[in-house]
Amino acid sequence: MKYLVMVQGSQADYEAMVGRPTDSSPAWSKSDVKAMFAHMNTINEELTAKGEIIDAQGLAAPATTRFVTVDGDGKPVVTDGPYAETKEVIAGFWLLDCASLERVTEIAAQVARCPQPAGAPEYAVVIRPVDEAGPSQD
Repeated sequence: MKYLVMVQGSQADYEAMVGRPTDSSPAWSKSDVKAMFAHMNTINEELTAKGEIIDAQGLAAPATTRFVTVDGDGKPVVTDGPYAETKEVIAGFWLLDCASLERVTEIAAQVARCPQPAGAPEYAVVIRPVDEAGPSQD
């Protein structure tokens, strides 16, 4: 079965990771960032070796976000982010093909053990099964 495994973050976290402390997170040092990337690269290498990874990407800072809706006439309404009311956003993801929910949960726990500086916010790792068939009314 395919699963989307997502890690969360906020604009403040992206600021902290480039060395600018925020109210919610201490500044990350270069060695903190290096440790985080080493941890994630180890996970990616293990998933590749087991044939479970389909794709994995880190996402750009929320400040680069663009929200698109349509108005009453169907014309696009574009708004740039981030927003104060948006606390957490998806910071990165893995698209995996795993034998079971238990296996993908093991992987998510490994992701959640990612090193970070003391005082940095902790976020849950989110697992969503990919619905390849779509909703059914049967």
